Amino acid sequence: MNEKLQIAIDGPASAGKSTVAKLVATKLGYIYCDTGAMYRAVTFAARKKGIPFDDNQKLSELMKEIQITFLPGENEQKVFVNDEEVTQAIRQPEITNNVSAVAAQPSVRESLTNRQQEIAAQGGIVMDGRDIGTTVLPNAQVKIFLIASVHQRAVRRFKENQEKGINTPLEVLEEEIKLRDYKDSHREISPLTKAADAIELDTTSLTIEEVVNQIMKIAKK
Repeated sequence: MNEKLQIAIDGPASAGKSTVAKLVATKLGYIYCDTGAMYRAVTFAARKKGIPFDDNQKLSELMKEIQITFLPGENEQKVFVNDEEVTQAIRQPEITNNVSAVAAQPSVRESLTNRQQEIAAQGGIVMDGRDIGTTVLPNAQVKIFLIASVHQRAVRRFKENQEKGINTPLEVLEEEIKLRDYKDSHREISPLTKAADAIELDTTSLTIEEVVNQIMKIAKK
């Protein structure tokens, strides 16, 4: 595979996008870009400054002030807002439950879309999110849309949270995921939707390795 492809992986919350995207990027020797972490980082910065999550004008001003960077970590990619590491902070429930509101603001989407397109310009990129194949990288050579049942996605989030010491009941997580799905798919700008040329993979009953292998076959083809 000499050609440096753009690989876009979209799907709803906890469908397995980030986990799979990291592994595919590693196998191909590509850059991995976690766009969800970028929106979470903006949400974190807005909360820290006391900016309402739906205040487009103030968020626009915030976007001019912050830099979001990723650095390799021992077990996971580290995320920084300016010079502050926020890797764990952006995964807390208060950020998770408000990131959709921030992601719906035009100023935030425009700024982050531009940044993401700059990162991907040279190819050799695996990028995951909710509008990668439709808006950020509409010409990506490989587009994947991952889905899974709400219950299975809630179970995954529950296990991830427990590992981080976050004890949210499974039933609450199911309701939060349903609400997040609704917000993401009904926002006016770049809603969560499957690109016409994306290949859909249902991960409900698949292992991580099986999903990665399927995406690798698609990329090689």
